[in-house]
Amino acid sequence: MRAVVCTLFEKHYHLGVAVLVNSLARAGFAGEFHAGFRGPLPPWAAGSATQRDAMTWEMPVEGGLRLVLKQVETDAHFTNFKPDFMLETLTASGADAVLYCDPDVVVNATWIYLEEWLSCGVAVCDDVNSPMAENHPRRVGWRRFFAEHGHALRYRGSRYANAGVVGVARENARLLEVWRDLLAAATASLGGADVVGIGSGGRMLKGAYGFADCFRQPDQDTLNAALEACPEIPVSFLGKQAMGFDAGTPLLPHATGSRKPWTRRFVREALSGRAPARVDKYFWKFADGPLWPFDASRVRATRWRVTVAAALGRFIRRT
Repeated sequence: MRAVVCTLFEKHYHLGVAVLVNSLARAGFAGEFHAGFRGPLPPWAAGSATQRDAMTWEMPVEGGLRLVLKQVETDAHFTNFKPDFMLETLTASGADAVLYCDPDVVVNATWIYLEEWLSCGVAVCDDVNSPMAENHPRRVGWRRFFAEHGHALRYRGSRYANAGVVGVARENARLLEVWRDLLAAATASLGGADVVGIGSGGRMLKGAYGFADCFRQPDQDTLNAALEACPEIPVSFLGKQAMGFDAGTPLLPHATGSRKPWTRRFVREALSGRAPARVDKYFWKFADGPLWPFDASRVRATRWRVTVAAALGRFIRRT
């Protein structure tokens, strides 16, 4: 199976993209990584990338990995543009499968494992809020809303997927089309594709996000609704430990929330009772090449701070 990896980023999230690429290179990925972005080229790419056309730049990374940077024109918040970009990437690359990763995810698994996972069905991970029962108000809200938009949902189990990592083989691409359509309908009902939910940095609403806040996280809620709208398409779930939400070795550590590994003040936060998370440690593990979004001295210093903060966290707890 020939797979392509993709992400979307803007502003300081370019730092996360570089470390995600590093982690993929070390995992053994030798293929195309498509990164859609708004704004200028990242500083770590500006001197190395070759411009292919007005909107696209390319740069080799390591071991056959090739980074394709694409300026994206859309009024949507990027979290609401994932299925569109995945479909575009799958078409443009001609690959057999596409794996989307948020720019605050790193890969702590071998590429062989991830490639085999993609062959098992739509590849997703349990969210921190999983499971969600059949008649949870959120699921009921999806059923009622999408029934009015021509989509009948069928309950497939209580697991609730995080939209930070989604893998789809070409034969299951219909899932991406349905997700795109459901997401467009949901965001239109909320007032536009720039509306986001918890901690996504876009336009937020003061009132409810649909019945029982059923679209509080529009991209994620509509992904889970799309899984129910496509019961014929197999789904392969990894558990909560995959993203670091539960005990066990995380395969795809995900820095959810507003505090990102590249913005945290580890020692200061540890002194106030907030120790580093496992995802912070994994992020800085992959920060030293082949791409260099930080200089070597900052990487060394931050790794030291993470170690000190982790030690402090054993004694200082938030109450």
